[in-house]
Amino acid sequence: MTTPPVPPSAGTTPPLVDIRDLTLGIGEAGRIVVDRVSFTVDPGEIVAIVGESGSGKTLAARSVLGLAPPAVRQRGGTVRVDGQDLAGLTPRQMRRLRGGRVGMVFQEPMTSLNPSLTIGRQLEEALVLHTGLDAAGRRQAILAMLDRVGLSDPERVLRSWPHEFSGGMRQRIMLASVMLPSPALLVADEPTTALDAVVQRDVLDLMVALTAEKGTAVLMISHDLAMVARYSARVIVMCQGRIVEQGPTADILRAPSHPYTRKLLQAMPRRQTVPPVEAGAAPFVEVRDLVVDFGGRGGLFRKAAAPKRALDGINLAIRPREVVAVVGSSGSGKTTLGRVIARLTRPTSGQILFDGQPVDDARGAVWTEYRRNCQMVFQDPYSSLDPRMTVGQLVAEALRGSGMDRAAIRARVAEVLGEVGLGEKSLGEKSQGEGGAGRTASGPDYASRYPHELSGGQRQRVAIARAVVRRPRLVIADEPVSALDTTVRAQILDLFADLQRRHGFACLFISHDLAVVEQLANRVVVMNQGRIVEEGSRDQIFDHPADPYTRLLLQAIPALDATDDGGVRLRWRHDDTPSPQGAT
Repeated sequence: MTTPPVPPSAGTTPPLVDIRDLTLGIGEAGRIVVDRVSFTVDPGEIVAIVGESGSGKTLAARSVLGLAPPAVRQRGGTVRVDGQDLAGLTPRQMRRLRGGRVGMVFQEPMTSLNPSLTIGRQLEEALVLHTGLDAAGRRQAILAMLDRVGLSDPERVLRSWPHEFSGGMRQRIMLASVMLPSPALLVADEPTTALDAVVQRDVLDLMVALTAEKGTAVLMISHDLAMVARYSARVIVMCQGRIVEQGPTADILRAPSHPYTRKLLQAMPRRQTVPPVEAGAAPFVEVRDLVVDFGGRGGLFRKAAAPKRALDGINLAIRPREVVAVVGSSGSGKTTLGRVIARLTRPTSGQILFDGQPVDDARGAVWTEYRRNCQMVFQDPYSSLDPRMTVGQLVAEALRGSGMDRAAIRARVAEVLGEVGLGEKSLGEKSQGEGGAGRTASGPDYASRYPHELSGGQRQRVAIARAVVRRPRLVIADEPVSALDTTVRAQILDLFADLQRRHGFACLFISHDLAVVEQLANRVVVMNQGRIVEEGSRDQIFDHPADPYTRLLLQAIPALDATDDGGVRLRWRHDDTPSPQGAT
């Protein structure tokens, strides 16, 4: 595999970033993780690096700031910023570069914002280090930037703490912090992975607008090809530490030349035929007039705030074998609805019916039967799996009280692990970790492993196995693929659809990713501020939305049209706004 040549600079201006034959490895003689990578970033240009987890894209981008992990060493090549080779800079010069000429927005703003400092203190830090402004000038610049990024009452924001803001607002604060010193380059590492579609688009539109105003180039790291298509002018595709393809984004998406790029494009969610639901089938789970209020917090010298209404009069019915998707932005109440139906959160009022019978709390035969037939798959499998238990023990735990003997339990666990691709037939496959390191499964099978020995996709397979091992009638899946990269997400979605067809369970699928919903759902329920604003069949909601809020959600995701060259053409729904970079 050879590295494609680097496209020449668009003009006579020298590139802002010039990386040549960069090679990174573990220690002095360990495995190569970035292999002879070369690319440039011109002033004001938006360049995206895409690839699966472990492809080396984050390591290659972070090399621009000298932020590779301590165990990773540069084995060869050069990294130049403004014509300066970073290998020749002193630690003091590197500190001036970071945050001054080059800024970085990290994937999770809550971990990159200091929880022990107010927002004002954190925003001021970059100005103290990289500008000559006095205290009054710094305050004026900070207030102007907070207003520019759309945060109301900037004076209050300065006194607030990171935990007082939502994920989207924290990411806006991170953008403000990075853009205050007016860097020449912004490195954005998966800046919107944890955000819903509408907030994601708002944050990215803001990032593009801010960088355009200041003439800042952007190096964007992502596995979201739709986002890359909308916002980048040029794309670099990485696989196993190497660049396999690079060029103008629209050209690469329309006619990819490398099989790996075609694989990434084929893994993007798209509308598929779903098994029909039996006409006239009676619902077996119903929710009637459901209300959930969360009490406001108080303090020793502070009166408790008014309760917050998370769900307001929800009515919902789920029929056998039906996939009902619940969509909406963060805070819409969709996860609360799933937790109430799973009986993990107590409702303030309202009723849940199972086969026409009310489900009372923790008593009666109806309650017991309902709990056996209602299982949940959580968003983050690592935090929902006990790290002290093996995979076999985790799956077998769901069979407690089933009346099965030990031999039958072992047989059922082996059967369901085989169904999710973690059975003995999977031995010899590489267990690929999130950082790219893996080991061959040549010893014990997956049942004897612990969660930390599995990749993110494999852990989600274990979580699905736990949910389906009892053969339930209803599975509630809460954002089950939001943390996975494109190809692993496609595998998990295909697996989920196959299990649903095979075992016939109904599914309440909670997601902010409408592209995923379009692939799986029979029916779509749209929630906003604790209420259902629209409900209908998948095709009706996606093709003919009636509510303005539904249209707003749909504007954030593309429809995919296949091209004759094995690529895709992205068409933005119900949206006449051109792409910021003029991409597809």
